[in-house]
This record gives sequence, structure tokens and C-alpha cells, in this order.
Amino acid sequence: MGVGGAEVDVDTETGQVRLVRYISTADVGRAINPALCEGQDEGAAMQGIGHALREELVFESGQLVNAGLIDYPVPTMEMLPEEFVAILFEDGGGPGPYGAKGVGEGSIVAPAPAIAAAVYAATGVWVRDLPLTPERVWRALRAAREAGRPR
Repeated sequence: MGVGGAEVDVDTETGQVRLVRYISTADVGRAINPALCEGQDEGAAMQGIGHALREELVFESGQLVNAGLIDYPVPTMEMLPEEFVAILFEDGGGPGPYGAKGVGEGSIVAPAPAIAAAVYAATGVWVRDLPLTPERVWRALRAAREAGRPR
């Protein structure tokens, strides 16, 4: 199980979302190798951040058009938040040795809803499609203003 919390800055003129702080908490059962568990959790969270802010498969006429690393926007160091914290929760209740559990699987899914909720908290607008690209965020903000719901 993984839980995430995010703080963002949103440029309401461009729709650009900047991740300021991300906190990931993972129930690891028992961290037999805490440094490895923390690294696994951070890697999974970073992959989830990529899904939330950048990564998208683009199809035209049923054909994938961004199949290579040149066209597919993977997470980069510029996407790292200023503060990135991984917290390991150990209850010893896992099925593995000494009560260990799998690490990383839960932390990959938490960033998207955490970041989307942080964008909502910052703007009052829900952006329901991923990734939260500047264009999508800008369009959602514009639609809210046109509907008379400015923040």
C-alpha cells in the first residue's frame, strides 16, 4: 500500500504545474534493507510522477506515434520536486521473511491523484485527464472562468 501527498505551484496563465513537495508513504511490512526499500519507493513514486505530469501514449488512426524515447516524454531530473520524502511504515505483517512485503507497487499509483488534488487545491478546478499537461490544465482553468467559476 502506498499513500502520497503533493504540493504544487500552478501558473494560471500557462497551465504549467510545478511539483514543489512530494511525500510518499509505503507499508513495507518489515524493511530488511531500509536503504533499498527507500530507493524502490522513491523510484516508483518518480515513475508515478511521470505518469501524472508527462507520460502519454499518442495514437493516430490506431497507430502509436510516440513509441520511441525521443517522442515519449519520460520523467527527467527537472521534474523532481524541491522536497521529496519517502517514509517507510513497518508493521511486520507481510507474508515475506520477517514480515516483509513488496515495495514500490503501491507508490507508483499514488502520485497522480495526489498531484491532481493539489492542482485542485491550488486552483479550485479539477483536471480529470492525465497527464496534467500545461495545455490540459490551462484549458480546464479557461473553461472554469468561462463558466463563471474563477478562483
